[in-house]
Amino acid sequence: MADKKSAKQAGQQKFTGPLNEMALTTNTDLWNDSCSIDELTRAIQRGAVGATTNPSIVVYVLNKEMHLWEDRIRELVRDNPTASEDEIAILLNEEMAVKGAELLKPIYDKYQGKKGRLSIQTAAKYYRNTEMLLKQARRFAGLADNMQIKIPVSAAGITAIEEATYEGISINATVSFTVAQAIAVAEAVERGLKRRETEGKDIATMSPVCTIMCGRVDDWIRIVADRDNITTTPGFIDLAGVAVMKKAYEIYKQRGYRLRLLSAAYRCHSHWSEFIGGDCVVSIPFKWQERFDSSDIPCADQINTPIPKDIIDELSRKFVDFRQAYEEDGQTVEQFNSYGAQLRTLRQFIDAFNTLSSMVRDIMTPNPD
Repeated sequence: MADKKSAKQAGQQKFTGPLNEMALTTNTDLWNDSCSIDELTRAIQRGAVGATTNPSIVVYVLNKEMHLWEDRIRELVRDNPTASEDEIAILLNEEMAVKGAELLKPIYDKYQGKKGRLSIQTAAKYYRNTEMLLKQARRFAGLADNMQIKIPVSAAGITAIEEATYEGISINATVSFTVAQAIAVAEAVERGLKRRETEGKDIATMSPVCTIMCGRVDDWIRIVADRDNITTTPGFIDLAGVAVMKKAYEIYKQRGYRLRLLSAAYRCHSHWSEFIGGDCVVSIPFKWQERFDSSDIPCADQINTPIPKDIIDELSRKFVDFRQAYEEDGQTVEQFNSYGAQLRTLRQFIDAFNTLSSMVRDIMTPNPD
């Protein structure tokens, strides 16, 4: 990082915009929130050092790039004559992830595993089944050296996260919205790392992260406000997810956890700009990258600027759901699965996989009309 800062101070860097400046001069890593080859290629040019995918993203990529994948889907159907449409959908997801991983491999090699990874998601429908999450995690981890495996932060997922970490798999904890979830993930990762260290196994190339889906925190608080007829100061709900991320970040630094936080689910520039300068990851959809990098938002260190107390106080006073997300002891592990944002996101990911399977079905079993 010293080299990046000295280059900036010497005026030797030229930037395409503030997002590019952040990627090249701060500890904050940019990831592309998509496995689209075109988008990832351009994001890497901007300074991205990672990428992520989930069922919703895969559907998005297919809708945008079906012309690149339709023939390959037909080949997968032909070469796997007994496979179901769900199984073909998984194979397709794997291939997309592998292609993205290939683009990131030079970065992975350069940083010896600490950057340059492609996150691929275990099936949301297994959120209650530790063994199925682990089975998929092991398979996905074997697809390429630089895979990072997304596991939902459910009660079963916490156990899977520890075991996967112990087995040497770099995880990306996902479907995560609360400080309590972030702490549970960090403790599980620490247990897994310590078990490896005790047995003399390597951890030097591992790079676990914990996602906080900031925009989905905001979404849920808005839903609760509408449901319960709660009126708030304009703009305060836009900072609910940011407040959760900053609170978790502060705890991570105080306790020295050996994983990084990742901001996801973008709804406004605060989900990026408030984290600039942090030793964390911002996983940004490509359309938001374009928007941010052509903006006049300065690349200014904001990670240590606290959310004003009056915002925290009002949100805490008016929303039980914000207190559950923001307070360190706001949830038990057993309560993760019943949190509103958790349920909505799991349902959306499961529905997205069903949509992906139906897209495969249209090719595997075409409508004869």
